[in-house]
Amino acid sequence: SPTSIKTLLQLSTKTKTSSPSSSSNTGGLRRLPVVKQPQEMINRARKVQRSTVADPKMKNARNRARKHGAETLNAVSQALCIPMRDLVKGYKTELRRLHPFEKVVADLTTRARQKKDGLTLQDVLNEIHEARKEILECTKDWIAYTKDAPTAREASDAAEQGCEKLTELFQQIAVAPVKQIVGLQRSLRSAPAIRLDTPAVVLVGAPNVGKSSIVREISSATPEVNNYPFTTRGMTLGHVEVFWSDTDAIAKATVPDNSRKINALSEEVVLGRYAFSQLCQVMDSPGLLVREDIERNEMEALTLAAMQHLPTAVMYVMDLSGGAGDKCSSIEDQLQLRREVRARFPRRPWIDVVSKYDLGVVDGSLEELEEILDGTPYVKLSIHEGVGVDELRTEVLRMLGEVRLVLDAMAAVDGRTARPHV
Repeated sequence: SPTSIKTLLQLSTKTKTSSPSSSSNTGGLRRLPVVKQPQEMINRARKVQRSTVADPKMKNARNRARKHGAETLNAVSQALCIPMRDLVKGYKTELRRLHPFEKVVADLTTRARQKKDGLTLQDVLNEIHEARKEILECTKDWIAYTKDAPTAREASDAAEQGCEKLTELFQQIAVAPVKQIVGLQRSLRSAPAIRLDTPAVVLVGAPNVGKSSIVREISSATPEVNNYPFTTRGMTLGHVEVFWSDTDAIAKATVPDNSRKINALSEEVVLGRYAFSQLCQVMDSPGLLVREDIERNEMEALTLAAMQHLPTAVMYVMDLSGGAGDKCSSIEDQLQLRREVRARFPRRPWIDVVSKYDLGVVDGSLEELEEILDGTPYVKLSIHEGVGVDELRTEVLRMLGEVRLVLDAMAAVDGRTARPHV
């Protein structure tokens, strides 16, 4: 609808203004600086220590040993400290440049780690920064001590002892926080990159209502489908290839092969059968519960962040059969959650879906839903029996078309968001 399109455009413009360096996707977490393992840094320092040679031009043995010792200590210190400096600087730079959605992802990931070890990302970066400063100060002391050595032998011994002390100090104060960053980075860099120039639909609902099954049915995604709460442990991405007969009309949609490359030109477009095509995104999200935001876990916050920060349409999924689990997905809770989420995002392109329709519905639940919807159509879906699947696909295409209009309007202002014709 025009109102939905206007709202999405306002959201996207606000997001772009607040993150001017954002590119056409949310792959910023993968641009975080590569962190070397602590042992690799130690091995590098020891190699530098062995490869630093004395200045043959210096004839005085004591002065030559003093200079060689000071240069060796400095080289070892730099081998340990430069990676730490680049790590802290790189993280702070890239975190500032993240798209707002990825900032939430980074915050949620570090929050989960904080519950485990009690440290925030900033705490760990500060520890690494302070460790680097302490190693540099220790280096200055050992260089001064080496330069004051009364003999060449004592200068060499002082340098060797100092290098060993620097390595020991690194192990004592830097290894632990660097390892924490390595572990955190593994989680951050594995986050899916969501393209901001491609239309998307996010599936939202309580746990265990059938969202994963729907994504698997209508897109290329293959998320885990099991009968227990919070099946989806992250934001699973699938794709639907949508073909446009011209700039305004959608002609058809297909489920692409998993080997299909995003920027590859479709054969049917090459042959002139369609004007262009796009691999549109379908996002399966973690389940939501009826509770205050402050009580939500990281997975619930991820779902809300997708709706808040990404220009997506919403498919709200409900299971009214009574089998979704009374503790976290009762019919009453699902309907209340629908009220709250729709009130929070009132102008998003939206479709309501009653899943698992072949299992039946609890008496009175459809009537209560229809009272909430107040005449707005919804889809009765049974993937098992094939009921409502075509109707749902039609609605998904409608919403993807609305989102594409927004993205095209954005591209007219900023070419970085122009759609990739595939």
